[in-house]
Amino acid sequence: MHLLYQNNKQKGMALFVSLTFLLLLTIVGMASMKNASIQEKMAGNTRLKNISFQLAEAALREAEQYIGNPNNSASLATCVQCQEENCRPPDHTTAAESPGVCDSWTQSSSENSLYFIQKLGNSSAAINVEAGQSVTLYRITAVSTVGNSTTALESIFATN
Repeated sequence: MHLLYQNNKQKGMALFVSLTFLLLLTIVGMASMKNASIQEKMAGNTRLKNISFQLAEAALREAEQYIGNPNNSASLATCVQCQEENCRPPDHTTAAESPGVCDSWTQSSSENSLYFIQKLGNSSAAINVEAGQSVTLYRITAVSTVGNSTTALESIFATN
């Protein structure tokens, strides 16, 4: 009988301890769920960023192929060499498709990307060009937007 009397003195201490433990587990669980949610958003943004980059790079390569194709030399011959202010890279934040070959935004074969070709002029000092040989330099700016991610890439392309 003496043992039963001691258990009655606890008066709900086990309940208090178990409720406290349950509260701590709930707090840890909620923090873990919030962390998982943030990681999921980060993974989604990284995915959009990668897709945007790949589309912009594809547009850049498409423009380089256009310039490198001998069949397009006549349309490229109409391009005017940029001068001073016109030689700045184009503003990709306002990119929208417009008619023309050079100094205009052209829709690439992928839906979400555009490219802009600028004729920089001739040079005999370009990399990997033999002495005495001259090449025409073009700046290509490609931009792609997927979701909330925008990627802008630029390259300088030389052709004979």
